[in-house]
Amino acid sequence: MKSLNQLSIQQIQGNLRDALYAAKFAGVYQFERSRRDPLYFASIAGLQHPDDWQKEVLQWVISGQKQDLILNCGRQTGKSTTAAYLAVWMAIFIPKSLILLVSPSLRQSSELFRKVRDILEVIRIPLELDEDNMLSCKFSNKSRIVSLPGTERTVRGYSGAKLIIEDEAARVADEYYMTIRPMLAVSGGKLIMMSTPFGKRGHFYNDWNEKDDNTFHRIQITADQCPRIPKEFLERERKKVGEWWFNQEYMCIFNEAIDSVFNYETIMAAITSDVKPLFKVEM
Repeated sequence: MKSLNQLSIQQIQGNLRDALYAAKFAGVYQFERSRRDPLYFASIAGLQHPDDWQKEVLQWVISGQKQDLILNCGRQTGKSTTAAYLAVWMAIFIPKSLILLVSPSLRQSSELFRKVRDILEVIRIPLELDEDNMLSCKFSNKSRIVSLPGTERTVRGYSGAKLIIEDEAARVADEYYMTIRPMLAVSGGKLIMMSTPFGKRGHFYNDWNEKDDNTFHRIQITADQCPRIPKEFLERERKKVGEWWFNQEYMCIFNEAIDSVFNYETIMAAITSDVKPLFKVEM
């Protein structure tokens, strides 16, 4: 493949903005290859030695799959970092994209957006931003990345999202989840839900366990599958926090709540539409 210095403006599709981006990236990586391959883009933007599941996630966006993505991840396996690379790639290479990063709290939103900023600094993009503040940025190609804390009121008003990344989805309120889904209706955008489990409840648990539902492509990454987490650390954690917490935080297991009187399966088995109600409800 020719280097960027050998490419003419016409070969970069005659698009002036692309040419400016290409000049910006010259000497750092091959612009056209990065446009075609998010994994390659991530590798030159700082993601070294990605795990197999990270490769799958980064290439999912160009795979042509109609499914959304749900990631059941142990702590510190790299889910937020991977999602940040995907968000930046889409913002740069798909003009006018709106990428929403939603999290349960302001602190988590700030942390996720910090990962985005770190990537932009590596590839020297900040000078191309029209707007730059603590939780959002607008690119010169009119793409936007906006990070929002998880309340239903903060997300209303946005529409036409190209990508929505729901971080720590198990802790995001169900009404918030129901509010963001319609934002993908017209744009044909994609949804990524990613989280560590937090009990047998909520939309993340339900969507992960509805195996007959082909809406999502499901990927599970336990902590012992992550080469960056030493086995010795996990052994100490298991002894320190106990099996219940260890299984939830590191092994992707949806536990019953500690204070539950009945388990989830017992409750669901008690629910039936075959028994008529004792009292008629007037609507």
